Amino acid sequence: MNAIQLLVDALSLGSQYALVALGIGLIFGIMRMINFAHGDLIMVGAYALVVPTMADVAPPFIGNWPPVAMIAAITALVAVAGVLTERFAFRPLRRRDADGATLLISSFAVSYLLQSVVLFVHTGRPKSVSIFAELTQQMQIASVRVALVDVVTIGVTALLLLAMIVFLRRVRWGIEIRAATEDFTMARILGVRADAVIALAFAIAGGLAGILSLLYVAKTGVLDFRMGVPLAIAGFVGTVIGGMGSLIGAVLGGLFLGVASSLLQALLPEVLRPGRDAFLYGLVIVVLLVRPQGLFARRDSGERT
Repeated sequence: MNAIQLLVDALSLGSQYALVALGIGLIFGIMRMINFAHGDLIMVGAYALVVPTMADVAPPFIGNWPPVAMIAAITALVAVAGVLTERFAFRPLRRRDADGATLLISSFAVSYLLQSVVLFVHTGRPKSVSIFAELTQQMQIASVRVALVDVVTIGVTALLLLAMIVFLRRVRWGIEIRAATEDFTMARILGVRADAVIALAFAIAGGLAGILSLLYVAKTGVLDFRMGVPLAIAGFVGTVIGGMGSLIGAVLGGLFLGVASSLLQALLPEVLRPGRDAFLYGLVIVVLLVRPQGLFARRDSGERT
């Protein structure tokens, strides 16, 4: 495989994992909770593109809208879904001083609930849907033709990360979120409204999930009610590799995992490629043996409610 093609593929997959890890890391930074339902928000955004049907080929609904309207609708819908999960699944538990284990179980319950609702409405058969058809074209980079959707995924991820940096450093709400991730208790003492900050974090994480769902469907063209599970696992592993509680670490950890996965797929002997994940997570174990706290770990790792 050409080096440029390999680099684009690796960065594209790494960008997807980085966005998932950023959403998971954002919630963990404030609540000290791994939200395993985050991957299912990506699934919800993907299925929101189509109307319910029993057919394998799904008739679009929002998927037929103009691109700007489609992006805005899916992003807003998944952001609202994220806020609703916080409001009805996690906030009541926080107010009862539930510990991190209880919140974790609640996130699993939300995950299975969302999957079951989609399974009931759309059935369990994978469906095909096409959006942003122009992204399926190839573009020329040097002497290599690469998929436009991969280049767009890398570019969109870079823009979103830049926007998040500006938001967290320049906008008051972002500064409050950053303060909460640094020291949640002290932030509350200084007047930061806990419920508002947590709801905003869930909205942002949901918005990121919505955008990723569009990029994922544009690349694969397939809907499956389990599609969010491997993404959530990859995002969680990326968050751990980067360092629990560090947003930058979560992004870099997700990027590392995606790049490593693509490189192993390309460089392993063909006979070993079916076992790529064994090598990938073996590498994860090595990283954690060397840096058990993660590559960009925070000092504190206690739970917050």
